[in-house]
Amino acid sequence: MAPQRFHEQFDQIQRSMPDVPLAMGPDDSAEFFYEKGVVLARDGEEARVVEDSVREHFTAFTGLTADHVRRASPETNRSGITRIQVGDPGHGDRRGDRAVAGALRAVRTAEARAGRRLVSRNHVVSIAVNACPGDEPVPAPLTQPPNPAAAEGAYDAGTAVGVLVIDTGLMADYRSYPLLAHTEGDLQIKECDDSGILQQYVGHGTFIAGLVAAVAPNTGITVRNTLNDAGAILESEFGDKLFEAVEQGGWPDILSLSAGTSNGRTDGLLGLDAFMQELRTQRTLLVAAAGNNASATPFWPAAYADLPEYADSVLSIGALRGDGEYGACFSNHGSWVKAYAPGERLTSSLTGFDAPVPYVYQHSTYDACRYGFAYLCTCQSPRHTGLLSEERAAAVTGKPDQVMFEGFANWSGTSFATPVVAGMVAGHMTAHKETDPRAARAQLLAANTEFAEVRGAHVPALRPPTWRPVPVVPLTAPA
Repeated sequence: MAPQRFHEQFDQIQRSMPDVPLAMGPDDSAEFFYEKGVVLARDGEEARVVEDSVREHFTAFTGLTADHVRRASPETNRSGITRIQVGDPGHGDRRGDRAVAGALRAVRTAEARAGRRLVSRNHVVSIAVNACPGDEPVPAPLTQPPNPAAAEGAYDAGTAVGVLVIDTGLMADYRSYPLLAHTEGDLQIKECDDSGILQQYVGHGTFIAGLVAAVAPNTGITVRNTLNDAGAILESEFGDKLFEAVEQGGWPDILSLSAGTSNGRTDGLLGLDAFMQELRTQRTLLVAAAGNNASATPFWPAAYADLPEYADSVLSIGALRGDGEYGACFSNHGSWVKAYAPGERLTSSLTGFDAPVPYVYQHSTYDACRYGFAYLCTCQSPRHTGLLSEERAAAVTGKPDQVMFEGFANWSGTSFATPVVAGMVAGHMTAHKETDPRAARAQLLAANTEFAEVRGAHVPALRPPTWRPVPVVPLTAPA
């Protein structure tokens, strides 16, 4: 049985949210996850309009009462979002929620009158996605230097560019990696399971921080563990968590975010509306991952970069394959992706260097690229058998592979192309004494003369000087 990564990740994220029944959407396919039985609306009058529209549409509906509308006070809900129950969350299965679909249809007339969207599914926002990085980490020997390698330059607290990483948190011994000596923030809440095995996604935030520090040594990096549990959070909670993160230490120069979701729309996430509007009034540049679905469907919040009002405040990043000449097989793409950077088989610090730690692979590799590419991509290599894949198989066909991490790892995904670019913007600010990160973004893109080919399009390619291409192995046709 071939691996089913989307379904495998659904199982894992559902286990991390045992009290939140989830479904896959949209209801005729599987592109994102969302909360069953619930829709989102803005607080106040719009929430009332949604309730009334749903009640009118569901003529036989008896479960919706005022008690189902849970409103948070402005002091605790900066996002101004109300969750409205429109059905039984326990009804149906993972393949979709008819009550939620019906509620979305019920509000269409009211939305046409209002001239804007009034209702949304409550999507799961997760580490940049499918619903995971492009692959799982692979141990790298301590003799293998980081890639990108550490750039020349020194840390100076007085001039350091502030970079905030919203992710999974830091490993407890992260300071044993010299490049992270000046990094601050939250620790990963739980690194290992009860058997001492690293949990999936652990080290994701540390790996990202290491990439920023390597590309731009003069950075003050702060990592928040907002996405600690299976790298996932509900849209209704994410906006508040972003406000909390930026206000904890002040709005940073650069916000590096390697998470998001598609939603089948071209106007963003309702749950992030308040945060994104506030971002526009700040000087912060959001550098966001384009996602790992190999799709042209807009992935939020990265796709805000394609909306005119956010063009200078958001930079969306796709991933290049190991040689940096073409797009990685997993990378999302399209006009809403504004630049690409190396994102396949990068090397950074996954764990600290104090002691080796075991990890059991969760996903089995595929026999061929699941996206149809003709090179030896991360779908296929290096080969391993994964625990979640075996759990979903009709019969156990192999024992999950276990490896040991003792510092460095190779890892792939738009998750990691993103901090490379965040570091390049920060490095440009330091080199040119530019204090405006949005101006630095514009200058960096204007000065760039490098391009790559992604799905037949020539796109801006941002390759840091210390990055070393990784040879790509083409697949030979059978004789």
